[in-house]
Amino acid sequence: MQSFKAILRCVIYSTAFIAVGAVLQENVMAQAKKEFPKKDEKAIKKVKEAKILDHAATAKTPAGTIDFYPEIASDHRAPRPVEVWMPLGYDPEADVRYPVIYMHDGQFNLHHGYTPFEEKDWLWDMDTTMARLIKEDVIRPAIVVSIWADLDVNGNRGLEFMPQKVVTEEVRKSLIAREGRFKNGEIISDNYLKFLVEDLKPFIDKMYRTLSDRANTYVMGSSMGGLISAYAVTEYPEVFGHAACLSTDWTSGDGAVLAWCKDHLPEAGDHRLYFDFGTETLDADYEPYQMKMDDIMRNKGYQSDKDWTTRKFEGADHSPKAWRERLHVPLEFLLGNR
Repeated sequence: MQSFKAILRCVIYSTAFIAVGAVLQENVMAQAKKEFPKKDEKAIKKVKEAKILDHAATAKTPAGTIDFYPEIASDHRAPRPVEVWMPLGYDPEADVRYPVIYMHDGQFNLHHGYTPFEEKDWLWDMDTTMARLIKEDVIRPAIVVSIWADLDVNGNRGLEFMPQKVVTEEVRKSLIAREGRFKNGEIISDNYLKFLVEDLKPFIDKMYRTLSDRANTYVMGSSMGGLISAYAVTEYPEVFGHAACLSTDWTSGDGAVLAWCKDHLPEAGDHRLYFDFGTETLDADYEPYQMKMDDIMRNKGYQSDKDWTTRKFEGADHSPKAWRERLHVPLEFLLGNR
């Protein structure tokens, strides 16, 4: 019980004091520190209830059903929460099977989820957006697996999301010069991806009515979550058939991930990729890097607006609000009923 409480404190405190700074702007981080000076009792109650139920707490919502797992065991990384969203009409006894989207930064993804930020303007609202697009017959119904990020005081989110094989000594120095969190920590993104592929995906395919092949397996994230999504396709091209990379932070490592993609991204034919960027705050630096990635896509044989697209959103900044407002765009491109 004590170890669970320690994990819980880590999740709640870190989310309040550290994670927002990794995903949002400094003014939002200051707001988070002010608004979450102590543990969020509502979130604690939900996590405790889930723990009592042993495996998952299930919530029926207007947008679908959410299973909350307080811990998914792994030999590759520390256990932490995972939420699984199922669309309206999902029946575990039926013959219907669904594509699966694996989505990073799970604390910020679901409007009806177990996040302590559910009443804030920091959520993607993936569940409500999916439900609306499915109801309008714009996209195929799919399951969303929302993986909570490691948000402790050492900045483990960056260590899990920075593509590991990209990091030479020179790149590491560049990362440290930019962000101190890389100075003492070990980059562990390869283990994070092993967790997704070797632990989490088999669990999801066993527990849910999934279409488990590459053509029906998606990965999605923003900022460094966009980096790890692109990296996932290069490392496991036989597993992930699609990636949505919003506001991809190519500046981490000063574009080193682009060189990796040039050598390791699979040739066109079996994959679809979505990229985008805004023009404000951190996103203002991304366009030159994304243009280089677009050249890589063309050279690999990808065709714009067919199996790859890049979108520019004028006036959009680097925030969950901005990603929420355009979330329908990658979903329609990758899951659209064309």
